Amino acid sequence: MSPFTDIHTAPLFKPFRMKNLNLPNRIVMAPMTRCKSPLGIPGEDVAAYYRRRAEGGVGLIITEGTYIQHPAAGSYPDVPHFYGEQSLAGWKQVVDQVHQAGGKIFPQIWHVGLTPAYDGTFRPGAIGPSGLASPGVTMAEPMTQKDIDAVVRAFGDAAASAQQLGFDGVEIHGAHGYLLDQFLWEGTNQRTDGYGGDLVARTRFAVEVIQAVRSQVSPDFPICLRFSQWKLQDFSAKLAHSPAELERLLAPLTAAGVDIFHCSQRRFWEPEFDGSSLNLAGWTRILTGKPTMTVGSITLNQEFTQAFQSSETANTTGIEELLERLEREEFDLVAVGRSLIVNPSWPTIVHRGEIDKLLPFQRDVLAQLT
Repeated sequence: MSPFTDIHTAPLFKPFRMKNLNLPNRIVMAPMTRCKSPLGIPGEDVAAYYRRRAEGGVGLIITEGTYIQHPAAGSYPDVPHFYGEQSLAGWKQVVDQVHQAGGKIFPQIWHVGLTPAYDGTFRPGAIGPSGLASPGVTMAEPMTQKDIDAVVRAFGDAAASAQQLGFDGVEIHGAHGYLLDQFLWEGTNQRTDGYGGDLVARTRFAVEVIQAVRSQVSPDFPICLRFSQWKLQDFSAKLAHSPAELERLLAPLTAAGVDIFHCSQRRFWEPEFDGSSLNLAGWTRILTGKPTMTVGSITLNQEFTQAFQSSETANTTGIEELLERLEREEFDLVAVGRSLIVNPSWPTIVHRGEIDKLLPFQRDVLAQLT
């Protein structure tokens, strides 16, 4: 332990090891879309952006979401691709810069499915499990087996590229109402074939994606799955309404090859189920036996959407409860988002026990840097 470490923040700075992943601390940079890669190609500025966070002491960086090679994966022109010679060359530069700074990095691979753009419009050719953009709104025909096979194959290809480029693992985006989550959630999966049905049956598509990823990388290459209960379409949505249902949901995903579960909540301190203070990451760790990552308004007094829509400022707060939960081993890793946008050296400042010196979050800073 560094002589500068504040004893109260020590749980954040314990090493973490699994498979070929060796991290100096428990701090993870959360994936945050930036739209800074023209034509899907990450440039030198993107490499510098991630390098600064590695230099600031982040144990693991998870990149912004990257589109897999499928026509309907996403349509924003400045969101990075994870395919094609130029885009992959750009990501190689990112990996090299992060490693030179002593950091570790996973790409997040992503297909948005039938999620609409921020202006509410839908992309031509968008696909989903049942042709539903949200409950009761029909936008397209259900995905065919050919569509499903192509997307599964594209996820596997992206994972293979990640290992070839030197990434330290890969994260599959299965949260927030995007394509994998659309299959998992009964609100958007009304299929009557083998990809629909009850809670376990609805995991089939995600299982096939995870298996494809697992088959394309070495056994010691970590696979992380980000999942959530809430959706962009419905903040109150639930995949699982009880610990028993959550166990049924997670068992096939674990068996398929997930090594780490990234458990997305809007506020990490909120209990997931009545009768226990455990959050989603805490329950997932108990039910799967796998390492988990918590996320959701870390160091901030309200979550992003509430602050943005209300024009209120979310200010920095203490991390005492976070540290207590980490010390109790409710979860293993902590993903930090906005605080790392505002201050790339957030881990170093916390490491020295100087959290009171951190700048409060400002909406104008977020607008400039995200």
